[in-house]
Amino acid sequence: MNPVSFRSPDEKQLPLFDEGALDIADYLKEEADAEADIHHSPITRQSLTALVVGAVGVVYGDIGTSPIYAFREALRATAGEGEVAGLPEVLGVLSLLIWTLILVVTVKYVFFLLRADNRGEGGVLALYTLVRLAAGRRSIPVLVLAIAAAALFAGDAAITPAISVLSAVEGAELVLPAVEPFVLPVTVGILVALFTVQRRGTASIAGLFGPVTAMWFLMLAGLGLWHMAAYPGILAAFNPVWGAGFLIEHSAVAFVVLGAVFLAVTGGEALYADLGHFGRRPIVIAWFALVFPALVLNYLGQGALVLARPETAENPFFAMAGGWLLPVVVALATAATVIASQAVISGAFSMARAAMQLGFLPRMTIRHTAEGQSGQIYIGTVNWLLLAGVLWLVMAFGSSGALASAYGIAVTGTMVLTTILATLFLIRTGRLPVVAALLAVSPFMVIEGAFLASNLVKLHDGGYVPVTIALILGILMWVWWRGTQRVLARTHKLAIPIEGFVRAMKDSSATRIPGTAFFLTPDAEMVPSALLHNLKHNRVLHDQTVFLTVETLRVPYATAEERASVERLGGAFVQLTLRFGFMETPNVSRAMTHARRAGLRFDVMTSTFFLGRRRPVPSGSVGAARLMDQLYALLSRFAADPSDFYHLPRDRVVELGERVAI
Repeated sequence: MNPVSFRSPDEKQLPLFDEGALDIADYLKEEADAEADIHHSPITRQSLTALVVGAVGVVYGDIGTSPIYAFREALRATAGEGEVAGLPEVLGVLSLLIWTLILVVTVKYVFFLLRADNRGEGGVLALYTLVRLAAGRRSIPVLVLAIAAAALFAGDAAITPAISVLSAVEGAELVLPAVEPFVLPVTVGILVALFTVQRRGTASIAGLFGPVTAMWFLMLAGLGLWHMAAYPGILAAFNPVWGAGFLIEHSAVAFVVLGAVFLAVTGGEALYADLGHFGRRPIVIAWFALVFPALVLNYLGQGALVLARPETAENPFFAMAGGWLLPVVVALATAATVIASQAVISGAFSMARAAMQLGFLPRMTIRHTAEGQSGQIYIGTVNWLLLAGVLWLVMAFGSSGALASAYGIAVTGTMVLTTILATLFLIRTGRLPVVAALLAVSPFMVIEGAFLASNLVKLHDGGYVPVTIALILGILMWVWWRGTQRVLARTHKLAIPIEGFVRAMKDSSATRIPGTAFFLTPDAEMVPSALLHNLKHNRVLHDQTVFLTVETLRVPYATAEERASVERLGGAFVQLTLRFGFMETPNVSRAMTHARRAGLRFDVMTSTFFLGRRRPVPSGSVGAARLMDQLYALLSRFAADPSDFYHLPRDRVVELGERVAI
């Protein structure tokens, strides 16, 4: 079959196709997608109302399920065995809950951190890149803070689905006491189903998240108002004196109570992490118009119920609903907890992708599950490891009450590290002098430090779980980053500068063959080892040799102008740089349209991509350093195929391997 040529007004000639090469429809779709990237932002524009409803479902799904167990656990920590919480205890706990929501969530996240965005993107890794850019150089302490925060998030991501779904299913015992033996099997079944459907994407059901969660918050508010009407005096809990007095009067158990109170703000980090998905304004509107009032009203209603009927302190949330309403509440609670778990799982995928792009984790295969939505991704390795951790937690602890002891340390640790990074951001960017910045964040450091200390008390009762998870992941992230830097340093030391190589090749006797050769290289100044091996063994050069470097920017998304740059080096040699943000999946095939716009001309039918597959080999002496090198070498074997990770054209890739001593 004769090759077919496609032309457009913007290009002299588009690539040629024939049978057995790239699929024409796939290529044209990539061309259209790349064209769309030029004119549209990564986040699809939606109406403000739709964004607010979406934020209710995704951003606030986790914090919205806290009323199921937060007040209950705080009361359990307050009253001793067989004791009943009185008015001072109930009002004191409620005051602590309300003011924690006000100070930690409203002031810190809504008023301050949502303004510290990196091109509209939020989260601890986005904050790290802001600090890194402001400093203008790498700082190992700041790097360690970012790795620790990302690792602690993994601990939170494992516990949230376990405690949320388990607590909701436990509510079914109030409707049908006979289901008690089946609580664990039902919980396991829901979790397995939830993680299994991840590979299909959540785009088809994500539209339900917002409305269902909005119904959940309206129900929280309604139940709260219903029981508050019988005891209006519960509004006295807004007075912070009750909270302060409680901590003074119950100093012996104050730390334990604070650890339980902090359960009310788990999920607060999602406000900042999901900034790029919805924008600041919808998140703020959703908080003040629905989420915050509903949470406060429900906590006040639970307190009013316990004062009126002390026996309900065992499970005050589900005791608020009686008769025909209880099954409805249990069903809605189960749906809300599944949605909250989904939000955390999606957040884990996004965090893993950002960590890979920043060089903290090995490459893993990323699948996009929805067209036009860059945030809808699936990472199989993360999904199944997370499921294994969640199931182990459910089976090991057995109840949401037991899991509550393990909950909190990861969240408080992440919040403390976020506050430290925010302080560095204020100082490094010059927004506030050092003294003023320290004074501004000191209230949050005191509050969050107290919460962290109170949660550390539960270290032996299950708190070691998220700490262990975070420690293991943190070590792996550090080992991978360190090993990658050592490999790059080693290869850079032995490599040949491109400038001298190009001059030397002018008089080369190597045979010239038609077509374009793309040699991927992480170092734009050095000759790729794959090219040297090709010359050594095959003694050929293509008519056009392109040194292709894929750069990860310290911004979430690259603009169309930043995407590609082309530099003529002389003779047949060209330097092509493709840039992607750390929240993007590098897709070289799609980015080739941007390369053509930058001036590169090539025929895809006579083009070949050459990859140098490096195998690290530990060569140091015995000790911790060699152990880390061995671990890095092991991790590198599990890294995804670079041709898949970078989305290179099918059947156009040649791999050449080499061993690198580290």
